[in-house]
Amino acid sequence: MENPSLQKAMDEFTALDEKITHFTSIIGLTDWDQKVMAPKKGRSVFAKATGTLRTEVFKLMVSEEMGDLLDKLSSVEASAVLSDVTKAKIREYKKYYQKSKRIPANLFQAYSVLTAQANDAWEEARANNDFERYLPYLEKIVQYKREFAEMYGYENHPYDALLDEFEPGLTVEILDPLFAKLRESSVKLLNRIQNNGTRTPSHVFAQKFDIQKQKEFNRFILPIIGFDLDAGRLDETVHPFAQTVTIGDVRLTTRYMENNVRSALFGTIHEAGHGIYEQHINPEFEETVLQSGASFGIHESQSRFLENMVGRSKEFWHYFYPHLQEYFPEQLVNVTVEEFYRAVNSVEPSFIRVEADELTYNLHIMLRYEIEKALIGGEIEPKDLPVIWNKKMQDYLGIVPKTDTEGVLQDVHWSFGGIGYFPSYSLGNLYAAQILHTIQRELPEFYQYIENGRFDLLQEWLKENIHQFGKLYTPGELIVKISGEPLNADYLVRYLEKKYSEVYEL
Repeated sequence: MENPSLQKAMDEFTALDEKITHFTSIIGLTDWDQKVMAPKKGRSVFAKATGTLRTEVFKLMVSEEMGDLLDKLSSVEASAVLSDVTKAKIREYKKYYQKSKRIPANLFQAYSVLTAQANDAWEEARANNDFERYLPYLEKIVQYKREFAEMYGYENHPYDALLDEFEPGLTVEILDPLFAKLRESSVKLLNRIQNNGTRTPSHVFAQKFDIQKQKEFNRFILPIIGFDLDAGRLDETVHPFAQTVTIGDVRLTTRYMENNVRSALFGTIHEAGHGIYEQHINPEFEETVLQSGASFGIHESQSRFLENMVGRSKEFWHYFYPHLQEYFPEQLVNVTVEEFYRAVNSVEPSFIRVEADELTYNLHIMLRYEIEKALIGGEIEPKDLPVIWNKKMQDYLGIVPKTDTEGVLQDVHWSFGGIGYFPSYSLGNLYAAQILHTIQRELPEFYQYIENGRFDLLQEWLKENIHQFGKLYTPGELIVKISGEPLNADYLVRYLEKKYSEVYEL
């Protein structure tokens, strides 16, 4: 670079980027520790300390230094000589800077401490079926989010400002028709399944499966499907999640239940999808803002793809079922692989999102999306949520939770301020189906590879076409780069129709 002033700005920007990502890695570690390892009595002070660190990162990202550097590096002169990678880094910081500069640091710190404390309040409320215990925290979080939406700015709906945090470029105007098409087809398909009379052998899972054996089987499959245990670990927690500390330290968690072997099994595969994505990011992006996935929706596409389109496929179980029988010979001795495949693809409306089947899962997301949109729009208030939640469950799934624990309290997301996050899950399904269509076009023998245990070929394709890029591309750019077209709900609609017509002989 011939311009000394520009080179100096670039060096300072690189150093600041590295400093921020180092702090972010430490925050990731403390988040994991608070949810997995930390004793309860120390969590309140720990939450304040984490809030302080988050505030310091926030201050760096909206500092005068950052603003000056972004101005210099966004100039016409700089744009002519900077690489695409550097431009992507600037894009990410500039977007955050422009939005977050409007939030006073003391307000952000109060919000950070609140969300750290709200996690404990949520855990306690969930354990004791006590929505009132959680309500004061939720009310404050919603109020903060309404204020943030106004500070960020939006064109049509305040919820757009929050959606954009998780899925850049996404708006209610774009999302509503995608979800409407998926909702209509899913409800119709669910009704056909329920009226068909054909049943799957789901009674297979109405048995006890030793938790220690479940743990051993999960650790057996993780490296085979592509998760590097030398660059990660698997632990237990209340609500399964994946947490990246660095590309070489990606932590998965799952939840084990003796009477529900599917929960930990598919939960682990799901989180592995997130973890493999992070482990495969270009090492050159480590210690930079590009060292994570393109968006929450793209990230979710990788976990839903691995969990459902691979992990619930017939070919996956042709390979793994004999091994599962070795771990659980008594439970599975008289169950064929075909019966097991149909059992893991049973469709039955249920209360808990993370344990929902592949078809009804999207209806759980749409329920939450509509609630969040109305909360931020001021049409409803947090105190009304238990009643509204139960009504929507009745309308969409035909069932009503008996307790708030299995209803409005089941998800952790609102406690950490993740309003705008839930649509990412169904977006993940939409992206995943479009990705599957592309893979099958480019690798016609894709499912044969799975049946033969050649997960390396799958992971090579995903790494080459998706994972390595980290945040280099926006989600809209990436799905076009992958598939040649913008996000299209038709692929998921056709995938679900084809799969469940076969499973239920429609």
